[in-house]
Amino acid sequence: MNKSEISSVIRKLAIEAGEKIMEIYGTDDFEVKSKSDESPVTLADETADAHIFAGLRAAFPDAAIVTEEQSDTHSEASDTFFIVDPLDGTKEFIKRRGDFTVNIAYVEAGVPTMGVVYAPAKKRLFLTDANGKSFEEQGDHKADTAGEMKPISVSTPDESALIVVASKSHLTDETKDYIGKYNVADSRSAGSSLKFCLVATGEADLYPRVGRTMEWDTAAGQAVLLGAGGKVVRFDNHEPLTYGKPIFENPYFIAYAPGITLQKA
Repeated sequence: MNKSEISSVIRKLAIEAGEKIMEIYGTDDFEVKSKSDESPVTLADETADAHIFAGLRAAFPDAAIVTEEQSDTHSEASDTFFIVDPLDGTKEFIKRRGDFTVNIAYVEAGVPTMGVVYAPAKKRLFLTDANGKSFEEQGDHKADTAGEMKPISVSTPDESALIVVASKSHLTDETKDYIGKYNVADSRSAGSSLKFCLVATGEADLYPRVGRTMEWDTAAGQAVLLGAGGKVVRFDNHEPLTYGKPIFENPYFIAYAPGITLQKA
């Protein structure tokens, strides 16, 4: 497939989905339901999911597509596919904290090579271009008009004074214990895949996740981080985190700027 077209389509769909999400976010009340795994889901998740799926199917009719809200229906095995989290950070959305994102990624041979992470409430948009290089788009984020693309890259970390980013809603004791193995000068919290993006822009050096995630939670953020010179590895053996696994659940992982000596689990 044409990668310039992929980059353009996923950017446009992410912004359009973000607009639909913000319309619901701005209402006085919205229903919160529970899925089979007891995680929350809202009309915003379902509306954005349907919009992105329809847009990808129209643009790329032969592509394999996995979306969070339709994942129970996906039986096709592939290592090259689109993967979508239409509203990553539903808990942040429900609590109206703003740290939620629209995530769309393209995975090739198990590696997320292209992606977009759009945080409509934060007005931040991160994406990769056709060459897999990562940018943060400046401006008002209009679906049909791209703003200035600012190249982003990871920091050169100081191992004596690292900046760590961790989850707002899922900070486990195991994660705290692992962070304690490093010399940390500052720690930050963020919701959803924004944590990957903070490492990608050099606003943080290290993001360990010792907790449950699914492939759609991480693929777009990983693509952005890889395109900014970062790495994402499994927590257990420090091998690259890959996609298209027999199940959608990820192992624990570490996202980081090269130059950090990774500590053992």
